[in-house]
This record gives sequence, C-alpha cells and structure tokens, in this order.
Amino acid sequence: MAGLRSFGSRLYRGEVEVDFVGRRRLWYRLSALLLVLSLAGVVSQEINLGIEFRGGSVFTFRAPSASIEEVRAAVTDAGGRQVIVQSTTSGWRVATENLPAAEITRMQHSLAERFESEVSVRVIGGTWGGEVSRKALIGLGVFMLAIVLYLTVAFEWKMALAAVVALVHDLVITAGVYAWSNFEVTPATVLGFLTILGYSLYDVVVVFDMIKEVTARLGPTSKITYSMAANDALNHTLIRSLNTSLVAILPVAAILLIGTTLLGAGTLKDLSLALLVGMIVGTYSSLCVATPILATLKEREPGYREIARRAARRNARRAQGGRRGGGGAGTPAGTVRGGSGPFGNGGGRGRR
Repeated sequence: MAGLRSFGSRLYRGEVEVDFVGRRRLWYRLSALLLVLSLAGVVSQEINLGIEFRGGSVFTFRAPSASIEEVRAAVTDAGGRQVIVQSTTSGWRVATENLPAAEITRMQHSLAERFESEVSVRVIGGTWGGEVSRKALIGLGVFMLAIVLYLTVAFEWKMALAAVVALVHDLVITAGVYAWSNFEVTPATVLGFLTILGYSLYDVVVVFDMIKEVTARLGPTSKITYSMAANDALNHTLIRSLNTSLVAILPVAAILLIGTTLLGAGTLKDLSLALLVGMIVGTYSSLCVATPILATLKEREPGYREIARRAARRNARRAQGGRRGGGGAGTPAGTVRGGSGPFGNGGGRGRR
C-alpha cells in the first residue's frame, strides 16, 4: 500500500514517465480484444432497445407494498407480453409490447383492481423511436465531419484520423457494455452517447496540442524520434488528463450508484451508465489509442523515418560501446529522460 502511495505521489510530481507510445502494440492488442468482445455482444446478445424505440404500452401506478415479482405476475396474468417492470420515485412503470385497445383497457382495469390504485396508460409507436434514431445518426455524422474539418485545419489530417478512430473505438466499446449488461437503451442513453463524444474529443485535443508544440522542434539533426517526442508530450499532459477524468467520473458514478439503488431513477441510470463507461474508455483511448496511432502514421513520413533510423543506429553504437567498456547500454529508443527530451527540464515535468 505504501508503495502504491509512493508511486502515485511520484506520478503526480512528474517523476514517473510511462512509455505509452513505445508499448503501442500492447494497447492495440488490448483495444482489439475489447472491440471484438463488444461487437460479439452487439451481434449475439443484441441491444435491449427501450420501448421508445420498439413501441409498446406503458402502465404507471402506485403500489408501495408490492414487489417487482408481484407486479410482473399481475401484468402477465392480465395478458401482458414482453413485460419490463421498473420501480420509480412515483410508483411502478410497466412496459409491454403493443396491445390492442381492448386488451389495454382490460389490463388497466385488472391492475387498478389488483393494487387498488389509479392506472394511467401511454401508447408509444415505434415510428417515434425510429425518428429519434435517425436524428441521432444525423447528429453523429455532422459531429464527426465537424471534428475532421476542425482538426485538419487546426492540426493536420493525420491527427483528425487518429481522433476519429479513438471516438469510434469509444462508441463501439460503450455499445458492447450495454449489449453484455442488457441495460435498456433509451433516448437518455443516446444523449449520453453524444455527450461522451465531446468529452473524449476534449482530452484528445489537449494531448494533440501539446504534441504539436513539442514535435515542431524536430528537425533533420534531432536526436529523438517523433514517437519519443509524442510520448514525452503525452506524459506532460498525463496528470491533467487523469485529474480531469477523475473529477468527472466521481459525480457520474455517484448518480449511477446512489440514484439507481436508493432513488430507483431509471432515466438517471440510462444516462449515467453511458457517461461513466464513455469517460473511462475515453480516457484510455486518448492516452493509449489516439497518440500511438498518430505516432504510427507520422513515423511513416520520410523525414521522421530517417530520424528514427539515425536514432536506432546511434543507440546501437552506444550499446556496443557500453558492452566493450563494461558500462551501461545507454538510453534505449523510445525513452525520454529528464533533461534530454524536447522540454529539457532536468527531471520533473511541468503541467499544462
């Protein structure tokens, strides 16, 4: 425990440098595994669409002494099919598949007699959910296009591509969590999905802005590669990214855990789960997906490829000299130590 506290303290002071870019293959494998599992869940489990998307009948009433099993049994006995029972702050919310008008009336009377409460009914058509889905997809497309245009103008197209890949990565994994957990997807969930796009993009832009500043100093005579400079920039924004994510995740987790367990708020659950998963995955992707992809794309450019070759030859000669002289092998490629990176700050890193 003391060792963990010491590591956290050294990380916050900037005395620990994590080789995110150098371990890019590890992150690629981990992301590939998460994406495969998520897609498998979406295909095999299917996403549990809410009644707003598939249409149906909703009955709401108060029955403080009833349990979920009693309410479900009462609805099933009255002829309800595909029954979903939710406890809310105002009572019970029961959703069924689309029912004919006569069956709706019969079920309304049956529930009112069974629980001695007034029962209100709302019929939702599937066309409304289809319209919501269509507008959400249009909003997603416009958002992605705006991202590509902005990042291409403000930075470059390779940064735009890396950011879009990270965003798609976040969306697919969040959808996979919903598929495997069988949480219901409602309009609030769609709002949560669109919200996490903006949050993920914010983190990526902060990192890319620092990378742009650092790599602008690289030239034909540079002693460090693009990957090394990008990793150094990423470590300079690491604490800021972690602090921002932690501050955002804590209240969302409180809404999800307290709001759903104590208050039984279904809408809060739908929104907060998407936000919680998206923020966690978004933080991971901004550190371990977007920047390594950018470094991979940039290292293919002739200028940066030549810098990488020279750095590899220089490290090989240094390692050979170290073995002949019985000394250390020198600093390996992909590691930037205090004072030797583009910032040259002699150890601790400043924070933006």
